[in-house]
Amino acid sequence: MAVNVEAYSKLMEELKEKQVTLVAVSKTKPVEDILALYELGQRDFGENYVQELTDKQAALPKDIRWHFIGHLQSNKVKYIAPFVHLIHGADSFKLLQEINKQATKNDRIIDCLLQVHIAKEETKFGMDDAELADAILKANELKHLHIKGLMGMASFTEEMQQARKEFIYLKSLFDKYDRLEILSMGMSSDYTVAIEEGSTMVRIGSLLFGARDYN
Repeated sequence: MAVNVEAYSKLMEELKEKQVTLVAVSKTKPVEDILALYELGQRDFGENYVQELTDKQAALPKDIRWHFIGHLQSNKVKYIAPFVHLIHGADSFKLLQEINKQATKNDRIIDCLLQVHIAKEETKFGMDDAELADAILKANELKHLHIKGLMGMASFTEEMQQARKEFIYLKSLFDKYDRLEILSMGMSSDYTVAIEEGSTMVRIGSLLFGARDYN
């Protein structure tokens, strides 16, 4: 079994004490590994690819809360709209409109996080301050969508002071908007710093499942 049970138990103890939600990032991992964590009590799992998510959702217990944490294309929203628990990477108002449209078709209200660009890398997705303010304002028109909070990915670096600066910046944006509940920041390499700076939800994969196999 590829799941690190000891690491999971230790992590859950730490997160429970700090009231932080764990999203176990299960992308590229087999159903058996997800079930192993499920048996330990884990219910929140995150996937990056729509096809992989829909396949796993069909094959696994229905009380799993599926988080879509990748870059979501508008034409793929319809496939996850019937069941997705939380969309982490809403990075444009156009995408929010499509999520609302598909949520309406499924008679659901879909919870979303707005992704903010906080990293140095240009390859990362996300809104800037002005786009964020505009999206939060306009989202009031979308009756089948609920903005639950913000998400951001720090620079991929071993320099934790850089990551810390980026997390502090995202927390300052989060604090500007009273109604937001979730601040999703922090992954296997930087989650401790993210929690210190106010994260309420972390997305952790390799620490639990080991390195990803892309073959």
